Amino acid sequence: MMIDLEEFREETRNWLDVNCPRSCCGPENILPDIIWGGRLQQYEHEDVRLWMDKLVAKGWTVPTWPKTYGGAGLSKDEAQILAEEMLRKDTRSPLYSFGMSMLAPAMMEFATEEQKLEHLPRIARGEIRWCQGYSEPGAGSDLASLQCRAVRDGDEYVVTGQKIWTSSADVSDWIFCLVRTDTSAPKHEGISFLLIDMATPGVTTKPIELISGASPFCETFFDNVRVPVINRIYDENKGWQVAKALLLHERTMLAAGNRGSRATIGRRSLLKVARDAMDTPVGRLPDESLRSEIAQSEMDRLCYEATLRKNNEARLAGNGMGPEGSMFKLYLSELNQRVADLRQRLNGAESLVWDGEDLNEEDQAVTREWLYGKAATILGGTSEVQMNIISKRVLGLPD
Repeated sequence: MMIDLEEFREETRNWLDVNCPRSCCGPENILPDIIWGGRLQQYEHEDVRLWMDKLVAKGWTVPTWPKTYGGAGLSKDEAQILAEEMLRKDTRSPLYSFGMSMLAPAMMEFATEEQKLEHLPRIARGEIRWCQGYSEPGAGSDLASLQCRAVRDGDEYVVTGQKIWTSSADVSDWIFCLVRTDTSAPKHEGISFLLIDMATPGVTTKPIELISGASPFCETFFDNVRVPVINRIYDENKGWQVAKALLLHERTMLAAGNRGSRATIGRRSLLKVARDAMDTPVGRLPDESLRSEIAQSEMDRLCYEATLRKNNEARLAGNGMGPEGSMFKLYLSELNQRVADLRQRLNGAESLVWDGEDLNEEDQAVTREWLYGKAATILGGTSEVQMNIISKRVLGLPD
């Protein structure tokens, strides 16, 4: 087995050396932070398109998925070697989507084989961009109170209602959506899980602008939208089971944090920001409380990363993340808010505005992130919801 893995490493290294364009590897590579894929996807550089085509053909956008679903069928050990060799070459697959991180794992568990064969390969190839239709104006933390209706009409459902905070709905191709199919059943038992093509007549979206001046969020409206029954995942009125599984994968995704955005690469550390702000380029900061705050933030970050890494190693060994994902999501969202607030305060007067020709790129990014970060403890489930999950499903405390 060890010999096979070493052979795989050598083959992987040779393949990367031959096939990865020079512009797509190395510390100055041109790869974008994320390629979301979808019908509207455009490439600024032809080399990036070429690299993505090669990765798709190899199945390396989702290397552990079965080959029939667009993956490479790699074992966990082989996938780890692939990740190590890509890191060695300073390259990666930038393809990433809600379809890959949330919908696909839920479909692997609940969808029919025909549904998997129809949708998963297109996700792996980056052909379809998905958004999530869960929250409604009257159903946020109490998601099971949703009222978006789907009425059966022969081989179709007729969907009417509204979703809100639908990230990137205005640029997405399909939406995975929770709808109420039985108004007389207890609220958790009358929900179904539908896949809806956003190009279907009656589907409209409206972007929501946040205080930061920009936002991925949208309102999504369904006006007598006809959806084939074959687009329902799992049984009618049993969609809450799919919804819970998908939320677990969403929290796992959120727990992973930033994927290495170029907005943070090269940014000054908290210590460097503090020294610049206090005109103390070297040596000890004179403000004791500030020293303590920076040190605590850095220690908290290192502890979180070490714990997450340990958990990820357990996942590679076959132990998937369970409800403890709520602990990671809760801790990281609140840690990020604390760090964003500290960085914002260190920015001084520059933190009062977030747009304008006189502001440098980092100052604008810091302020926008601080403003947007206020949503971190709401999106993906509020901190209060996460604490309820932790108390019941992790600690086993009574209701």
